[in-house]
Amino acid sequence: MGTAKPRPWVAIPTFLIIQAVLACWWAAFYPGLFSRDSVLYLSHTVVGPWVSDHSVLYDALLSLSFTKTGDLGAVTFAQTTAMAAALTYLAQSLKVLGAPRLPTTLVAMLMPLAPPVGAFSVTLWKDVPFTICAIAVAGVCARIAARRAVTVPTLVGLGLLFTALGLFRANGFLVVGVAVLALLVIVTTMRVRLLLVGTFAAALPLVLTNLVFPQFGIMAPAKTYVYHTAFGDIAVAYRDHPELFTEQDKALMTTVAPLTRWWDGGTCYTINPLIWRRDFSWPQADAHASELLDLWKRLLISEPRMIIDTRLCRGAIAWRPVQDEFAVGGMTYRFSLRPNADTYVGPNKVPDFPGRWVFSLRPQSWELNQVADPWLTGALAPQYDWVLWRGALWAYVSYLAVALGALALRNRYVLGVAAVVAGQQLTVLANISAQDFRYMASPIFVGVLMVPLLVGGAGRVVVASVRGVGRALRRKPSEPRPPLAQPGTPAPSATGTVPDIPSAAGPATDAPSGNAPAPDAPPGAAPASDASSADQPTRDGAVGDGAGGHGSESGGPGALGREGDRE
Repeated sequence: MGTAKPRPWVAIPTFLIIQAVLACWWAAFYPGLFSRDSVLYLSHTVVGPWVSDHSVLYDALLSLSFTKTGDLGAVTFAQTTAMAAALTYLAQSLKVLGAPRLPTTLVAMLMPLAPPVGAFSVTLWKDVPFTICAIAVAGVCARIAARRAVTVPTLVGLGLLFTALGLFRANGFLVVGVAVLALLVIVTTMRVRLLLVGTFAAALPLVLTNLVFPQFGIMAPAKTYVYHTAFGDIAVAYRDHPELFTEQDKALMTTVAPLTRWWDGGTCYTINPLIWRRDFSWPQADAHASELLDLWKRLLISEPRMIIDTRLCRGAIAWRPVQDEFAVGGMTYRFSLRPNADTYVGPNKVPDFPGRWVFSLRPQSWELNQVADPWLTGALAPQYDWVLWRGALWAYVSYLAVALGALALRNRYVLGVAAVVAGQQLTVLANISAQDFRYMASPIFVGVLMVPLLVGGAGRVVVASVRGVGRALRRKPSEPRPPLAQPGTPAPSATGTVPDIPSAAGPATDAPSGNAPAPDAPPGAAPASDASSADQPTRDGAVGDGAGGHGSESGGPGALGREGDRE
């Protein structure tokens, strides 16, 4: 496994096959799958007021499709094309980096057959374009690893994709921050520019939301939407430790919802039973948001372990490979398979608007629907949850793949391919609302595509280890050298006898000194040394037989750090 020259022509059939399969999903579930959030994306842009609770960019795309075409199928078809391009780009980048060609291509072509990829790509969620951008970020990082340097084009690509991450999800700027910090530790070139690009990409969505969008009549997110996870922490604390709350605290909570609602909503896995119920007043929660946030801060200071445990529980989708089937909200949420908006959302649940019928299932091909629907339904079975729908497992696969790839290729930059995976995992772990698979979709897609890199890297490391052991076993021990003769002491003769030693009365000049030329040597000859030159240490501190400190330059595992630092 080594870095390979790019073959652009291979990407064309790969892209076309992925696109063809995703187009079948699009025709089977036209105009796309949706949830309550999907209806909200469009309803407030039509009825008003336009708010930035969700992605303003994605809301604008839905509104544009609705007003120009009268439907939403254009958005989901564009998603399939972008997903096909992102998967193809990551596959090609991994092959350039050194992943096995044929297995990587086959995995990329088979991925859209899996419901987590196919059905997700045709769902009206802002998480779909967010995931597409994350996959592309991994591809750019793979190109950087193949070159072992950050170039201007790759820096521009990262800047655009990082900015898009922040525009498609409210917590995207946190993903960008973690990913950039990880890359700064790994790369050795253009660090300052990378930091500036990451800072700009993370700050731009915040500036737009709070300063620019209000100038165009787009209201800032509701306070309850911003602080809803903190309200969930209060509910869990009230259910588990009601003694921590004073009468004044309870009176404050009652202005927002009955104490029974706070109690029932106090499950650590999700905040949905708290804020998405009729007796929880969003207007009152917005009005008392500052006071509720002060209560949360007090709990954080007095009982930090309790708040941390609650966040770890709610962020289980990011670190726990299996769901908790016996806890309220502990199971993974995948899709809402409802025929229209009313059957899922219900009447009067969201602001109604003319044309709401677009949120209804109208397959372009009922034959494809009859194939895709049972295929998707069967994949939702609990026994497949850990491998199909939980991103935590595939995040760990990604880390193992880049670690073995870096070791096999002796290239520290390979670790950067998983930077966006780490960014999303840590962000979801710290602040998320429920066990939704879509929050960790990109680690699933990136992790699956890195399986060939994982297998190839593991194989190369094993082969290198076996060869090293074989060389060590075949190496003969060095023969012992005879002791050096002392100056003036005659060496044994070939017959094993010792020649006569001159008498002490003989002339002193009969025994040559250790530093004088031999009697028969020509004039000007150098004095003989007492020891062989092979025994003299070199300037590197190693003996002259070549077994010194530079031996690992030949490609052993010890060369991993130096190869990366050489850039």
